[in-house]
Amino acid sequence: MCVKLGLIAGNALFVDGTKVRANAARSQTHDQAYYEALLGEIDGRIERLLEECEAVDESEEGEGSWVEIDSELRKAKSLKGKVEEVLKSFRETGREKVNLTDPDCALMHGVQGNHASYNLQNVVDDEHGLIVHMEAVSNHSDVNQFARQIEQAHEVLGKRCEVACGDAGYADTEELEKIDSQGIKVVVLSQRQALHEAEGPFGKSHFRYDREQDCYFCPAGQRLGYAGTDRSTGKRHYQVSGREICRGCEHYGQCTRSKRGRKIIRLPLEELKEKLEAQYEASPEIYARPKKRVEHPFGHIKRNLQVNAFLLRGHSGVAAESSLLATCFNLARMMTILGVGKLIEKLGELCVPAGA
Repeated sequence: MCVKLGLIAGNALFVDGTKVRANAARSQTHDQAYYEALLGEIDGRIERLLEECEAVDESEEGEGSWVEIDSELRKAKSLKGKVEEVLKSFRETGREKVNLTDPDCALMHGVQGNHASYNLQNVVDDEHGLIVHMEAVSNHSDVNQFARQIEQAHEVLGKRCEVACGDAGYADTEELEKIDSQGIKVVVLSQRQALHEAEGPFGKSHFRYDREQDCYFCPAGQRLGYAGTDRSTGKRHYQVSGREICRGCEHYGQCTRSKRGRKIIRLPLEELKEKLEAQYEASPEIYARPKKRVEHPFGHIKRNLQVNAFLLRGHSGVAAESSLLATCFNLARMMTILGVGKLIEKLGELCVPAGA
């Protein structure tokens, strides 16, 4: 509807996340060993209750005893079902800990400490700050969310954006490559840039890489040749040919203190990382806007709507709440942009059947 009204352009998208508590206590989060032991206890409890049932039948005692035992038996069987579902989720997700009350949430660190929570991801359009896509995920980190959130926003828009922006929490080069490879300008500052620390005269950026020779040259002109690749990470290592080269350099002690000489590690996507860092440095005006755009909905939802925690449990329930929250924000925002009277008029035009 916002797209049809021309309120969402879809040219520049901003992504951010915030932690929202789940409808579950953190104390109900345990590892697999705990649930396996609990399952054994429940099975023992069920067996004892069944024995008590048989004893009541044989003694023909009053109905009250049977009703009480039957109620406990149903509760034990219900708890067993929940624990079995939790153990199944361990196998399917590979998670280390799962919450019994809401298996889809996770322990996450927020301003108020560690709590059973969801990571509420938000994609906002630059035109008027309207929400294009919102999703609550179980991942406590934003690292692997950038491409997923942008792609889902594209599905809503029916087209690709021109610029995708996020903070340092999304700075994973492999993840950003998924969007960059589509010809979209990615503006995400790296962890190094986020620290705002000036790089020293012997930082990696001061070492020149020679693609043809596949080597680096240090500020003093010494060659660091290829020394091997870490098979697990794909990182390439470069080092001087002899330890005496660095130890005899006037910069020894500043550049490196290693007895083996200076080493440089090149990432598998080093060129893309350098490109993204350059794009951020060349686009400060683009990155300056997310604070006003993407954090506005979170402020409205948490402060104005007083949403401190989700009311429903599980991904489906939390997804429904997230959708309602996004809709409420967009409606309030549309009233601000157009005015109530104009918005009613515009919505009326959209509802008129074609040809009427």
